[in-house]
Amino acid sequence: MNSRNLASTLLPVGILIVAMISVQSGASLAKSLFPVIGAQGTTTLRLILAAIFLLLVLRPWRTRINTGALGTVLLYGLALGFMNLLFYMSLRTVPLGIAVALEFTGPLAVAVFSSRRALDFLWIALAVAGLLLLLPIGESAAHLDLVGAAYALGAGVCWALYIIFGQRAGADHGMQSASLGVLVAALVISPFGIAHAGTDLLNLSLLPVALGVALLSTAIPYTLEMYALTRMPARTFGTLMSIEPALGALSGLLFLGERLSLLQWLAIGAIILASVGTTASMKSRKEAEGLIPAD
Repeated sequence: MNSRNLASTLLPVGILIVAMISVQSGASLAKSLFPVIGAQGTTTLRLILAAIFLLLVLRPWRTRINTGALGTVLLYGLALGFMNLLFYMSLRTVPLGIAVALEFTGPLAVAVFSSRRALDFLWIALAVAGLLLLLPIGESAAHLDLVGAAYALGAGVCWALYIIFGQRAGADHGMQSASLGVLVAALVISPFGIAHAGTDLLNLSLLPVALGVALLSTAIPYTLEMYALTRMPARTFGTLMSIEPALGALSGLLFLGERLSLLQWLAIGAIILASVGTTASMKSRKEAEGLIPAD
């Protein structure tokens, strides 16, 4: 492989890793807003700012919208909104790396249960083992908040629904589904943020941090992931995305001082390995493309 081919191969990989670091950095930054406007208010500001950005960039009004498929876009937006809200709710009491690992079981379940091969049961068993090590059971109950873990798992369920309905919405509206979905999510989640934070959401001093969260968690990674996906096999994309729980744990350690036990690191590792194995064992590019989790 010559240097040009090597560079063309490594560039999208590096860009995707930067995108994942951006997402986790944005989540770390978002926690700084929790004491002021709560997880609900933070989610609301992120979605509103992200919706404005995507509407300005993608301009969906310039494309003919299939009104018969708007129901799918609505479900897609609902899943997206509650995925974000529940994930931020979990971050109030659960370390970032663990929350990401628990949430990641959503796309992992979609990938595993879409196939019926014997090998897939190995990945199921590995993922379940990781979950059992993370969940507050027995002596470990004192080390992880049960409600926070439930929020993270709920976010995982919404992530799975986001993938399913996102595929259908994308088939109908293409890239415009992103802007429409985020707009729906912002409209649905805003009442939760307004009810919790009230007029504090209008505090202009929060705008720089909120913009940072929207850019790091949505605008930057969305753009970078789309670039990477068009320049690497979908299977490679999905496999690399599987390291996101580890990046979340590292981000929590570096930015939030969240230290995990050796057992928790092993649990995250088991879930990552299950995700990598699931993606790597997919039979075809088409199968992999339909299961790539996107945020």
